[in-house]
Amino acid sequence: MNDSASDIFSASTIIPVIVVDDISQAVPLGKVLFEQGFKVLEVTLRTPVALEAIKKMREEIPEALIGAGTVTNPTELKQVQMAGAQFAISPGATPALLEAGKQADIPLIPGVATVSELMQGIELGYQYFKLFPAEAVGGLKLLKSIAGPFPDIRFCPTGGINESNYRDYLALDNVSCVGGSWIIPK
Repeated sequence: MNDSASDIFSASTIIPVIVVDDISQAVPLGKVLFEQGFKVLEVTLRTPVALEAIKKMREEIPEALIGAGTVTNPTELKQVQMAGAQFAISPGATPALLEAGKQADIPLIPGVATVSELMQGIELGYQYFKLFPAEAVGGLKLLKSIAGPFPDIRFCPTGGINESNYRDYLALDNVSCVGGSWIIPK
């Protein structure tokens, strides 16, 4: 497993979650976000052009850390690596995906919603997690509750994070960054 998830988490406190529908908009959007101070960009695999968007953004914005979101299985993890992604974020964590992430050339940031899922990831050596869907699974209260038993674990909450609550999340000791789509107008 690549251990540079800490680099991703420390590079930017807010990670824009980008859904690219029109490939011609990928690079201009990425450049604007990077120029506005967002050093880490997550392109979700929710559209048919997502892999191409990752590839083009990596070529045209080499200073940014370009990663893939919504990676749900080992095949997708391989695909995003081949497209040039520098990291992968998943909404969940299956045993197969966690194992593939240990062998990957890029860091996998698995998603968790429960303490049991968190413990399974920890058993396999993961320290950096996405809490998803953060607001729906307890958000701030959950993160505060698990900080004691898991003081060395770091989170990037997403799902329900927005301009009115992101600062509350970033104020927690176990939260390094937050992800969200609120940064990008539809």
